[in-house]
Amino acid sequence: MASNDFVLGLKCRVCGKLYPKGAHFFCADDSGPLEVAYDYEKIKPHVSRAKFQSRPKNMWRYRELLPLDGEPTVGPQVGGTPLIRADRLADALGVERLWIKNDAVNFPTLSFKDRVVSVALSKARELGMRMVGCASTGNLANSVAALSASAGLEATILVPADLERVKILGTAVYGAKVVKVSGTYDQVNRLCTQIVMEYGWGFVNVNLRPFYAEGSKTVGFEIAEDLGWRFPQHVVCPMAGGALIGKIHKGFTELSTLGLVDQPVTTKMYGAQAAGCNPIADCVKSNRERHKPVRTPNTICKSLAIGDPADGYFAAKLIRETGGWAEDVTDAEIVEGMQLLAKTEGVFAETAGGTTLAVAKKLIESGRIPRHEEIVICITGNGLKTQDAVFDALDEPAVIKPALADFKELVGLGERVAEPALV
Repeated sequence: MASNDFVLGLKCRVCGKLYPKGAHFFCADDSGPLEVAYDYEKIKPHVSRAKFQSRPKNMWRYRELLPLDGEPTVGPQVGGTPLIRADRLADALGVERLWIKNDAVNFPTLSFKDRVVSVALSKARELGMRMVGCASTGNLANSVAALSASAGLEATILVPADLERVKILGTAVYGAKVVKVSGTYDQVNRLCTQIVMEYGWGFVNVNLRPFYAEGSKTVGFEIAEDLGWRFPQHVVCPMAGGALIGKIHKGFTELSTLGLVDQPVTTKMYGAQAAGCNPIADCVKSNRERHKPVRTPNTICKSLAIGDPADGYFAAKLIRETGGWAEDVTDAEIVEGMQLLAKTEGVFAETAGGTTLAVAKKLIESGRIPRHEEIVICITGNGLKTQDAVFDALDEPAVIKPALADFKELVGLGERVAEPALV
């Protein structure tokens, strides 16, 4: 049975109205966002732990729970990233059990966006689309450009004009048409929506968004499987548009519903944002139902700088329902988080990773996350993309002459003591 037989359609997250599978992204009745709905009773006989584990270790081992009509045609190697037992970082934070879900090494563009894009572009090909694109703060642009190139699709990428230079380079190199827009991400996104309405192109985070977002569930599937088919007590992840935190939890819920994990989902979900663009965190901390858009984001963490997040309401709602929390941190704290992760675990994360670790530290120190309970921190992108953020925080390497005496003086070594002769 193909995975499309398991998909009921696209359901409005506000009123529940069901729509057919296609390039739809909002409800005609109330403008609510759409998400993929599945027939779990039909899926249940066709999945098992053994079946998943018999397949290659990538995100497509869970294909019955992804919304394609057939086999994936884009990004067959995506996913399967490591869950790292982070003992040195745990010691630094004063906690007992800590894991890092490291999508900074995802294939091919070193971020979790490769998961969502491979689903969206596979769906675009099934729908017969040739022109694809996205609005992006960087990582998504890289992924759409790379995976479009591998699939022979024409990609147009729109980004804020002040995006980090390395992320623009990491998009243009694949041959995509890159357009810099003088404005915020939210303004870029609105322009992309107008392009979609005018031309019907497949923009992964606009009219393909219901399919695109499903790729994030595989982060949750992999965490649970790598923990021995169980759920952690706490998960901390970054929030930009707000979809990732919800989809990780949806992944946990699906595994429980299908009996693949023999426990209910009691995981508490925590969201991380930068202080310079914190609409969801501010919503949670202020106990408001809906977020207030941030009109002019101001943070080094460009990848999370979405002032009016599409899933903001749902992310805040989920955080409250699970008993979690949301926090935000300063740029200085973000840099400290990047350095702490690198120095303790040898993982170089981008600014979003520094944000997530800094928020986790703050939540632990405030007592919102107990020190004796199990924690997973989600790292979603590679530090090679945001090197400028830490450049000024690092000491310049010393320069010496090519002489042993100079080296000894630098590192504070005395004269070498002769080894005793062997008898």
